[in-house]
Amino acid sequence: MAEETKGLNKNATRMLTGFIMGTIVMTCIIYGKFAMLAMVLTIVFLATKEYVKILEHKGFYPSIKVMMLSELLLAWVASVQRFDLVALVLSFCAIGSFMWVLFCGRQPYIANVATTLLGIVYCGWFPLHLIFLRNLHCERFDSGLGFVVLMFTAILLTDIGCYYVGTKFGKHKLAPVISPNKTIEGSAGGTFFAIVGAVIVGYFFQLEWYLAVLAGLLCTVFAQIGDLSESLIKRDAGVKDSGHSLPGHGGFLDRTDSFIFTIPMMYYFCYYFIFSNNLLTDIIHFFRGLF
Repeated sequence: MAEETKGLNKNATRMLTGFIMGTIVMTCIIYGKFAMLAMVLTIVFLATKEYVKILEHKGFYPSIKVMMLSELLLAWVASVQRFDLVALVLSFCAIGSFMWVLFCGRQPYIANVATTLLGIVYCGWFPLHLIFLRNLHCERFDSGLGFVVLMFTAILLTDIGCYYVGTKFGKHKLAPVISPNKTIEGSAGGTFFAIVGAVIVGYFFQLEWYLAVLAGLLCTVFAQIGDLSESLIKRDAGVKDSGHSLPGHGGFLDRTDSFIFTIPMMYYFCYYFIFSNNLLTDIIHFFRGLF
């Protein structure tokens, strides 16, 4: 009886935390601009701190100062929509990582440079694509808000579908070494629910069903890859959770791992195939040229 009560309390805490966090995030996304920038930066900085602690447990010492400064610069690039400055900023970030190890670093030098650069991209650059996605616009769509909602819905339904279908029907392990609780059946269930959810959300802002299916498939695939990738980092470092900031969820990386790869992939899909068809046109011309 005591164990059942404890389990119920844990689930209630998890649901309450998820509801509060989800409400804050969606409110900031709807308002956009400064509210969204502040929200994304807050999550990025907290996730960065957790990432550094995980790597320190492994015996690596990435520079949190270099990472946060780099993330601030990348956030500025994202907020002013200056994609042309990305290469410049990332180049300075890479040089800064080497300079930190050269003048202030400690052993293992190569691993510390590598994990600093990985952290800048993984914790900073990838999530900051949410700002680019939200600010997309064209004649047909005033903003990328509908696509952000579609992405969040697909990821949420992926988590729900994977858990419930995996619990009921899961028999075959998806990645037994990295995440032994995940199953192929659960993954298929999460994929199905995500695509259905994407089609339903897409219907409300008049997105063609086949584009909604592709968007839903893209979201669920990279959400699951992102989840497994964070599990890989934690397992290699020998930690269970990235932190304890979110009651019932662990840390911010534990809660946002499904979004880290999905956000940039969703942005590039929307930018090149929905808001602009330049890439698709170039691909068609390329294949026509072959024949």
